[in-house]
Amino acid sequence: MRYRLVIFDWDGTLMDSAARIVACMQAAARDVGAGPLTDAAVRDIIGLGLPEALEILCPGMPAAQRERMRERYSAHFVAADQVPMAFFAGVEAGIARLRGEPGLRLAVATGKSRRGLDRVFAHTGSGDWFHASRTADETRSKPHPLMLEELLTETGVEPRDALMVGDTEYDMEMARALGMDRAAVTYGVHARERLARSQPVCMVDTFPALLEALYAPMAEPRHAPATMMARSET
Repeated sequence: MRYRLVIFDWDGTLMDSAARIVACMQAAARDVGAGPLTDAAVRDIIGLGLPEALEILCPGMPAAQRERMRERYSAHFVAADQVPMAFFAGVEAGIARLRGEPGLRLAVATGKSRRGLDRVFAHTGSGDWFHASRTADETRSKPHPLMLEELLTETGVEPRDALMVGDTEYDMEMARALGMDRAAVTYGVHARERLARSQPVCMVDTFPALLEALYAPMAEPRHAPATMMARSET
């Protein structure tokens, strides 16, 4: 294993939650009398902190109405959370394999709130999988790199020894700002072409393929082009 720290996004990377996020955001918009939101528009903001997401989805909305929409989204999501969401295929086995790697630390960097992440940790029993985590409401939202900087400081790892794994441009760009390697998963919310613009070291179509890429030998130790690492084909 060439890394000492692997940092994962949550929604769209580890957990198949995009459909629920879209439905809850659309319901919240209806509740406050906002215009209809398309599936594509909501999927585009997944990964951002909720205030930043609402600014993009509803530009010009009065602050009071936007706050009400935030409250309604949170209420819809908490209610929907009574039915647990599934991890993507291979995530549980893959994380277990990584946890057994000597000297490797695992972390989460997510646009979720701390309350939301802790709730899903409790529902899934996954909280002890990770050595550290950061959420958008306790630091800066993606794509600002502050949450990665904080995770690096907490774990005592340099950017050159860490990898960010995510499904959005926001994940890729916050890692690129630090010169950190980044791996893009294509089964989430942003298209392969959009992810490729951030020059990830690999792009994979399944979580098991990510594990193959992490353990594959590389011709160069750092910042190799995507074709240097294993990748699955659809």
